[in-house]
Amino acid sequence: MRRAAHVKQQIWRVEGEQARRAADRLAIEEPLEIQLAAGSARQTLAITMRTPGDDYDLVAGFLYAEGIITAKHDIAQMVYCVDGQPDHQQYNALRVTLHAAALPDLPQLDRYFFTNSACGVCGRAMLDELAARPLPPLTPMPPIAPAVLAGLPATLRQAQQVFDATGGLHAAALFDREGTLLALREDVGRHNALDKLIGWGVRERRLPFGDQIILVSGRAGYELLHKCRVAGASIFCAVSAPSSLAVDLAQRFDITLVGFLRGPRFNIYTRPERIRKAEDLPQRTQRAQKSEEERQ
Repeated sequence: MRRAAHVKQQIWRVEGEQARRAADRLAIEEPLEIQLAAGSARQTLAITMRTPGDDYDLVAGFLYAEGIITAKHDIAQMVYCVDGQPDHQQYNALRVTLHAAALPDLPQLDRYFFTNSACGVCGRAMLDELAARPLPPLTPMPPIAPAVLAGLPATLRQAQQVFDATGGLHAAALFDREGTLLALREDVGRHNALDKLIGWGVRERRLPFGDQIILVSGRAGYELLHKCRVAGASIFCAVSAPSSLAVDLAQRFDITLVGFLRGPRFNIYTRPERIRKAEDLPQRTQRAQKSEEERQ
Protein backbone atom coordinates (compact mmCIF):
# COMPACT_ATOMS: atom_id res chain seq x y z
CA MET A 1 0.00 0.00 0.00
CA ARG A 2 1.37 3.42 -0.99
CA ARG A 3 1.90 5.71 1.99
CA ALA A 4 0.51 9.23 2.10
CA ALA A 5 2.90 12.02 1.09
CA HIS A 6 0.89 14.80 2.71
CA VAL A 7 -1.33 15.38 5.73
CA LYS A 8 -4.19 17.78 6.51
CA GLN A 9 -3.59 20.59 9.01
CA GLN A 10 -6.03 23.13 10.45
CA ILE A 11 -4.73 26.71 10.12
CA TRP A 12 -5.78 30.36 10.40
CA ARG A 13 -5.85 32.04 6.96
CA VAL A 14 -5.38 35.80 7.14
CA GLU A 15 -6.44 38.22 4.40
CA GLY A 16 -5.94 41.85 5.32
CA GLU A 17 -7.73 42.43 8.63
CA GLN A 18 -9.80 39.24 8.37
CA ALA A 19 -8.91 35.76 9.64
CA ARG A 20 -10.75 32.48 9.17
CA ARG A 21 -10.22 28.84 9.97
CA ALA A 22 -9.21 26.68 7.02
CA ALA A 23 -7.59 23.37 6.14
CA ASP A 24 -4.14 23.18 4.60
CA ARG A 25 -2.06 20.22 3.43
CA LEU A 26 1.53 19.74 4.52
CA ALA A 27 4.21 17.66 2.86
CA ILE A 28 5.18 14.84 5.23
CA GLU A 29 8.80 14.76 6.36
CA GLU A 30 9.95 11.58 8.13
CA PRO A 31 13.28 9.84 8.68
CA LEU A 32 14.33 6.83 6.63
CA GLU A 33 17.11 4.61 7.95
CA ILE A 34 19.01 2.94 5.12
CA GLN A 35 20.53 -0.40 6.13
CA LEU A 36 22.93 -2.52 4.09
CA ALA A 37 23.32 -6.27 4.52
CA ALA A 38 25.70 -8.79 2.97
CA GLY A 39 26.52 -12.26 4.23
CA SER A 40 25.98 -12.17 7.99
CA ALA A 41 26.84 -8.48 8.37
CA ARG A 42 24.46 -5.53 8.59
CA GLN A 43 25.23 -1.82 8.80
CA THR A 44 23.29 1.44 8.93
CA LEU A 45 24.48 3.66 6.09
CA ALA A 46 22.45 6.81 6.57
CA ILE A 47 19.38 8.35 8.11
CA THR A 48 17.83 10.81 5.70
CA MET A 49 14.76 13.00 6.07
CA ARG A 50 12.39 12.35 3.19
CA THR A 51 8.79 12.41 2.01
CA PRO A 52 7.36 8.84 2.11
CA GLY A 53 6.79 7.32 -1.29
CA ASP A 54 9.15 5.78 -3.86
CA ASP A 55 11.46 4.72 -1.02
CA TYR A 56 12.88 1.84 -3.05
CA ASP A 57 13.81 4.27 -5.82
CA LEU A 58 15.33 6.64 -3.28
CA VAL A 59 17.58 3.98 -1.78
CA ALA A 60 18.57 2.43 -5.10
CA GLY A 61 19.47 5.87 -6.43
CA PHE A 62 21.46 6.71 -3.32
CA LEU A 63 23.44 3.44 -3.52
CA TYR A 64 24.08 3.94 -7.25
CA ALA A 65 25.19 7.55 -6.86
CA GLU A 66 27.66 6.51 -4.14
CA GLY A 67 29.09 3.66 -6.22
CA ILE A 68 27.91 0.92 -3.84
CA ILE A 69 25.94 -0.74 -6.63
CA THR A 70 26.51 -0.54 -10.38
CA ALA A 71 23.23 -2.07 -11.59
CA LYS A 72 19.95 -3.58 -10.41
CA HIS A 73 21.43 -7.10 -10.31
CA ASP A 74 23.74 -6.09 -7.43
CA ILE A 75 20.65 -6.00 -5.16
CA ALA A 76 19.33 -9.31 -3.88
CA GLN A 77 16.45 -7.84 -1.89
CA MET A 78 15.00 -4.59 -0.59
CA VAL A 79 12.49 -4.79 2.23
CA TYR A 80 11.11 -2.60 5.00
CA CYS A 81 12.46 -3.87 8.31
CA VAL A 82 10.10 -5.91 10.49
CA ASP A 83 12.48 -6.55 13.42
CA GLY A 84 10.85 -9.81 14.51
CA GLN A 85 7.27 -8.66 13.98
CA PRO A 86 6.17 -9.94 10.55
CA ASP A 87 2.79 -8.22 10.83
CA HIS A 88 4.27 -4.81 11.63
CA GLN A 89 6.50 -3.33 8.97
CA GLN A 90 8.66 -0.39 10.00
CA TYR A 91 8.26 1.96 7.05
CA ASN A 92 11.03 4.24 8.28
CA ALA A 93 13.76 1.60 7.95
CA LEU A 94 14.66 -0.07 4.66
CA ARG A 95 17.15 -2.92 4.43
CA VAL A 96 19.07 -3.68 1.22
CA THR A 97 20.68 -7.11 0.88
CA LEU A 98 23.49 -7.31 -1.65
CA HIS A 99 24.60 -10.22 -3.81
CA ALA A 100 27.93 -10.28 -1.99
CA ALA A 101 29.63 -12.33 0.70
CA ALA A 102 30.60 -9.27 2.76
CA LEU A 103 29.87 -5.58 3.07
CA PRO A 104 32.01 -3.29 0.90
CA ASP A 105 34.43 -0.81 2.44
CA LEU A 106 32.39 2.37 2.92
CA PRO A 107 34.62 5.21 4.17
CA GLN A 108 32.97 7.67 1.77
CA LEU A 109 29.67 7.31 3.63
CA ASP A 110 30.91 8.65 6.96
CA ARG A 111 29.58 12.09 6.01
CA TYR A 112 26.09 10.63 5.47
CA PHE A 113 25.38 9.16 8.89
CA PHE A 114 22.81 11.88 9.33
CA THR A 115 21.67 13.95 6.34
CA ASN A 116 18.63 16.11 5.87
CA SER A 117 16.78 17.98 3.15
CA ALA A 118 19.40 20.75 3.05
CA CYS A 119 22.55 18.65 3.41
CA GLY A 120 25.89 19.68 2.01
CA VAL A 121 29.17 17.92 1.27
CA CYS A 122 32.84 18.69 0.85
CA GLY A 123 32.57 19.16 -2.89
CA ARG A 124 36.19 19.73 -3.86
CA ALA A 125 37.32 16.39 -2.45
CA MET A 126 34.41 14.61 -4.10
CA LEU A 127 35.30 16.18 -7.45
CA ASP A 128 38.52 14.19 -7.48
CA GLU A 129 36.72 11.07 -6.23
CA LEU A 130 34.25 11.40 -9.10
CA ALA A 131 37.06 11.73 -11.63
CA ALA A 132 38.58 8.48 -10.32
CA ARG A 133 35.37 6.47 -10.80
CA PRO A 134 35.01 4.29 -13.93
CA LEU A 135 32.02 6.14 -15.36
CA PRO A 136 30.75 5.57 -18.92
CA PRO A 137 31.38 8.42 -21.39
CA LEU A 138 28.53 10.81 -22.08
CA THR A 139 26.51 10.06 -25.21
CA PRO A 140 27.21 12.25 -28.28
CA MET A 141 24.00 13.98 -29.35
CA PRO A 142 22.76 16.47 -31.94
CA PRO A 143 21.82 19.91 -30.57
CA ILE A 144 18.41 20.40 -28.94
CA ALA A 145 16.14 23.27 -29.95
CA PRO A 146 15.81 26.04 -27.33
CA ALA A 147 12.02 25.74 -27.60
CA VAL A 148 12.22 22.18 -26.21
CA LEU A 149 13.96 23.41 -23.06
CA ALA A 150 11.55 26.33 -22.76
CA GLY A 151 8.59 23.98 -22.47
CA LEU A 152 10.04 21.71 -19.79
CA PRO A 153 9.17 23.73 -16.62
CA ALA A 154 5.47 23.89 -17.51
CA THR A 155 5.38 20.14 -18.14
CA LEU A 156 7.15 19.51 -14.84
CA ARG A 157 4.77 21.75 -12.93
CA GLN A 158 1.67 20.10 -14.40
CA ALA A 159 2.93 16.67 -13.34
CA GLN A 160 3.71 17.60 -9.70
CA GLN A 161 0.72 16.03 -7.99
CA VAL A 162 1.95 16.31 -4.40
CA PHE A 163 3.20 19.86 -4.95
CA ASP A 164 -0.30 20.79 -6.07
CA ALA A 165 -1.61 19.59 -2.72
CA THR A 166 1.11 21.07 -0.49
CA GLY A 167 3.23 23.63 -2.33
CA GLY A 168 6.21 22.29 -0.39
CA LEU A 169 8.12 19.72 -2.44
CA HIS A 170 11.06 19.62 -4.79
CA ALA A 171 10.89 17.66 -8.03
CA ALA A 172 13.35 15.99 -10.40
CA ALA A 173 12.24 14.89 -13.85
CA LEU A 174 13.68 13.11 -16.87
CA PHE A 175 12.77 14.17 -20.41
CA ASP A 176 13.73 12.87 -23.82
CA ARG A 177 15.23 15.19 -26.41
CA GLU A 178 11.77 16.03 -27.81
CA GLY A 179 10.59 17.24 -24.40
CA THR A 180 8.46 14.21 -23.52
CA LEU A 181 8.29 13.53 -19.77
CA LEU A 182 9.68 10.05 -19.00
CA ALA A 183 9.67 10.03 -15.19
CA LEU A 184 9.18 12.40 -12.26
CA ARG A 185 9.84 12.07 -8.55
CA GLU A 186 9.03 14.47 -5.68
CA ASP A 187 10.48 14.86 -2.19
CA VAL A 188 10.92 17.41 0.56
CA GLY A 189 14.67 17.09 -0.09
CA ARG A 190 15.97 18.13 -3.50
CA HIS A 191 18.80 15.56 -3.31
CA ASN A 192 16.28 12.86 -2.44
CA ALA A 193 14.08 13.78 -5.42
CA LEU A 194 17.00 13.23 -7.79
CA ASP A 195 18.04 10.02 -5.99
CA LYS A 196 14.49 8.74 -6.50
CA LEU A 197 14.69 9.56 -10.21
CA ILE A 198 18.05 7.82 -10.57
CA GLY A 199 16.76 4.87 -8.54
CA TRP A 200 13.88 4.57 -11.00
CA GLY A 201 16.51 4.38 -13.73
CA VAL A 202 18.38 1.65 -11.84
CA ARG A 203 15.29 -0.46 -11.17
CA GLU A 204 13.93 -0.02 -14.72
CA ARG A 205 17.37 -0.63 -16.26
CA ARG A 206 17.27 2.78 -17.96
CA LEU A 207 20.78 3.93 -17.02
CA PRO A 208 22.81 5.66 -18.24
CA PHE A 209 20.38 8.42 -19.19
CA GLY A 210 22.53 9.36 -22.19
CA ASP A 211 21.03 12.07 -24.41
CA GLN A 212 18.10 12.67 -22.06
CA ILE A 213 17.55 15.79 -19.97
CA ILE A 214 17.33 16.14 -16.18
CA LEU A 215 15.31 19.07 -14.81
CA VAL A 216 15.08 20.02 -11.14
CA SER A 217 12.59 22.45 -9.63
CA GLY A 218 15.11 24.38 -7.51
CA ARG A 219 18.71 25.46 -7.76
CA ALA A 220 21.62 23.51 -9.22
CA GLY A 221 23.98 22.61 -6.39
CA TYR A 222 27.22 20.67 -6.66
CA GLU A 223 25.84 17.38 -5.38
CA LEU A 224 22.99 17.37 -7.92
CA LEU A 225 25.51 17.77 -10.76
CA HIS A 226 27.53 14.95 -9.20
CA LYS A 227 24.48 12.70 -9.35
CA CYS A 228 23.75 13.83 -12.91
CA ARG A 229 27.21 12.75 -14.07
CA VAL A 230 26.95 9.38 -12.32
CA ALA A 231 23.58 8.83 -14.03
CA GLY A 232 25.17 9.65 -17.40
CA ALA A 233 22.88 12.54 -18.39
CA SER A 234 24.41 15.09 -20.77
CA ILE A 235 22.10 18.04 -20.01
CA PHE A 236 21.11 19.30 -16.55
CA CYS A 237 18.55 22.08 -16.18
CA ALA A 238 17.37 23.99 -13.11
CA VAL A 239 14.69 26.62 -12.73
CA SER A 240 16.94 28.55 -10.36
CA ALA A 241 20.63 29.42 -10.03
CA PRO A 242 23.65 27.13 -10.08
CA SER A 243 26.46 27.35 -7.55
CA SER A 244 30.05 28.06 -8.57
CA LEU A 245 31.11 24.52 -7.71
CA ALA A 246 28.26 23.08 -9.78
CA VAL A 247 29.54 25.07 -12.76
CA ASP A 248 33.08 23.80 -12.10
CA LEU A 249 31.86 20.20 -12.09
CA ALA A 250 29.78 20.66 -15.25
CA GLN A 251 32.76 22.21 -17.03
CA ARG A 252 35.16 19.49 -15.93
CA PHE A 253 32.84 16.59 -16.82
CA ASP A 254 31.38 18.03 -20.05
CA ILE A 255 27.80 18.48 -18.83
CA THR A 256 25.62 21.15 -20.41
CA LEU A 257 24.34 23.16 -17.44
CA VAL A 258 21.27 25.37 -17.86
CA GLY A 259 20.03 27.64 -15.06
CA PHE A 260 17.13 30.04 -14.53
CA LEU A 261 15.06 27.98 -16.97
CA ARG A 262 11.74 29.81 -16.87
CA GLY A 263 10.09 29.59 -20.26
CA PRO A 264 11.95 31.03 -23.24
CA ARG A 265 14.59 32.75 -21.07
CA PHE A 266 17.45 30.75 -19.59
CA ASN A 267 21.20 30.82 -19.05
CA ILE A 268 23.67 28.29 -20.45
CA TYR A 269 26.74 28.01 -18.21
CA THR A 270 28.71 25.22 -19.86
CA ARG A 271 28.84 23.26 -23.14
CA PRO A 272 26.42 25.43 -25.20
CA GLU A 273 26.99 23.33 -28.33
CA ARG A 274 24.30 20.87 -27.16
CA ILE A 275 21.69 23.64 -27.52
CA ARG A 276 20.88 24.33 -31.17
CA LYS A 277 22.44 27.55 -32.44
CA ALA A 278 23.11 28.77 -28.90
CA GLU A 279 26.44 30.25 -29.96
CA ASP A 280 24.88 31.74 -33.12
CA LEU A 281 21.85 33.44 -31.54
CA PRO A 282 21.72 37.23 -31.97
CA GLN A 283 23.73 38.97 -29.28
CA ARG A 284 22.60 42.13 -27.50
CA THR A 285 24.84 45.14 -27.78
CA GLN A 286 27.40 45.58 -25.03
CA ARG A 287 25.60 48.70 -23.79
CA ALA A 288 22.22 46.94 -23.55
CA GLN A 289 23.79 44.00 -21.75
CA LYS A 290 25.53 46.28 -19.23
CA SER A 291 22.27 48.15 -18.60
CA GLU A 292 20.42 44.87 -17.91
CA GLU A 293 23.15 43.65 -15.55
CA GLU A 294 22.94 46.94 -13.60
CA ARG A 295 19.15 46.52 -13.19
CA GLN A 296 19.65 43.02 -11.80
